[in-house]
Amino acid sequence: MAFKPEKFIEEKIAELKEQVKGKALIACSGGVDSTVAAVLVNRAVGDKLISFFVDTGYMRKNEPQQIKEMLQDKGLNLHFIDAREEFYGALKGIEDPEKKRKIIGEKFIRIFEREANKVNADYLVQGTIAPDWIESGGGLRDTIKSHHNVGGLPKDMKMKLVEPLRDLYKDEVRKVARALGVPVAERQPFPGPGLAIRIMGEATPERADIVREACFIVEDEIDKAVANKEIERPWQYFAVLLPVRTVGVHGDVRAYGNTIAVRAVSSLDAMSADYSKMPHEVLDRISIRITNELKSKVNRVVYDITNKPPATVEWE
Repeated sequence: MAFKPEKFIEEKIAELKEQVKGKALIACSGGVDSTVAAVLVNRAVGDKLISFFVDTGYMRKNEPQQIKEMLQDKGLNLHFIDAREEFYGALKGIEDPEKKRKIIGEKFIRIFEREANKVNADYLVQGTIAPDWIESGGGLRDTIKSHHNVGGLPKDMKMKLVEPLRDLYKDEVRKVARALGVPVAERQPFPGPGLAIRIMGEATPERADIVREACFIVEDEIDKAVANKEIERPWQYFAVLLPVRTVGVHGDVRAYGNTIAVRAVSSLDAMSADYSKMPHEVLDRISIRITNELKSKVNRVVYDITNKPPATVEWE
């Protein structure tokens, strides 16, 4: 049976009215999943939902201000939290990707619990979708990777969990977004842990700055190529900072610099994906901009041509 977003919205709002009896919090990143969840719950309970945007220090370029403006325009009761130093401190010295995800997940919850105590909130709303809990494992399922909103949840969490999108896949969430009139339906996915999992190894503030600029260049050049009808828009596209330094030349001087991997994939539901067959002209522009604009920091750019499976979309 075909998924009907209008019916889902009607039934879910009625369900949420019965489920949420007190004040609720949601961390709204501005992505498709959390924004749709926030709008749904807001329609069900109104001002009893308090939305938080947490700046972790691992957001994309200019993203915090853009998201604040968008969420406030949707009439959400929005609070902004600058938690950059908290997240940087929590991830200091951490290189293992599973530990990163779980530390980020727990840090989010502790921040929410702190804010919940200020407003007497009883519920935590999350934009968890089906691939999140499937890939996080449990029961008979193997753990592919722990999603921060699943694997990072502490066992002693005080708030009750509300996940209105838990049984939906990404293509269905996008349909709900369009039906709700939320201007994020076509926004490419962005992982909850943000750029922290696009940095292989320790996610220091300095390395976050490098991958933030590289991601901006990748998105900008691919968006321009789409606008010029050179390519169809990939489902997701970004840069990854690798934990290797390679030899390069700056002027007449031999130097070691960082390596950036570019990733672009096409997918429908995030459960599988094909790497995008990107024209060399587009890749050339991306490489030239990254090595020029991040001169002395990056001297090598590579393109990931791996499908999912065997890879995942993100590198961590």
